[in-house]
Amino acid sequence: MTGSANVLRGIAVAGAAAVLLAGCGSPSERAADNGDPDDDVVTLRVGATPLPHAEVLEFVDDELAAEAGLAIEVVEYTDYNQPNAALAEGELDANYYQTVPFLEEYLEGNPGADLAYVADVHLEAFGLYSQDAEDLDGLSEGAEIAVPNDSSNMDRALRLLEEQDLITLADGTEGQASESDIEDNPLDVTITPVEAAQLPRSLQDVDAAVVNGNYALEADLPETANALAWEETEDNPYANGLVVRSEDVESEDVLRFNELLHSQEVRDFMEERWQGIVIPVGGTEE
Repeated sequence: MTGSANVLRGIAVAGAAAVLLAGCGSPSERAADNGDPDDDVVTLRVGATPLPHAEVLEFVDDELAAEAGLAIEVVEYTDYNQPNAALAEGELDANYYQTVPFLEEYLEGNPGADLAYVADVHLEAFGLYSQDAEDLDGLSEGAEIAVPNDSSNMDRALRLLEEQDLITLADGTEGQASESDIEDNPLDVTITPVEAAQLPRSLQDVDAAVVNGNYALEADLPETANALAWEETEDNPYANGLVVRSEDVESEDVLRFNELLHSQEVRDFMEERWQGIVIPVGGTEE
């Protein structure tokens, strides 16, 4: 991937195709054009994966949105690519499910998608899980470890394995490492790329798997599998955040919505609901 993650945060990524302009404009402008009978409430259609993102959005809608003059319509997706396509095509007003590196990767492959990363909201620590091994010492020589098959999440998973001294990656591969960049593999582990949503299910066929936090929560892995290791959370660049079309970055509706996502009420909800697996970032304590 090219470009710094910091460049994406809070700025627009140029290059929209004219065909994507249909249905665009700020949500409040579209509501006015449609003759919305309730001028005081703006509805935002926000795409999200079910856990924890959709639950966070439902909390915002139930507890906070009305006072801010907003209503949040949550549109759930079970894969990682549809929410960006739907946002670029004007079917959504925002999405909330991805990291900066994932958005960078998407934009490289879809240069007509004029999307911008607004702000980090929370971090889900990747975990290395196993059904059989009780700790890292329980991984035998030749163990098979499943990792996400998209490039940004694969790099993240391989960094976790490197932090645990299971592998060593080549220098200069930061942010883009794949299994071919493994230089040292003392246990001769086999790395098996798997579609991220299928990783929890893959545990019955492999010795361990590095699983994205949202999919681990959906599958109850913290309760049903052994967590062998967690990635470091301090200064972690893989927070999940709010993404909109670049033309909406400074819209009043988006700014109000972003404030709600960083409110103390949302921080408390995350901390109480997920007990340290979902870690709020930004907002009052940053």
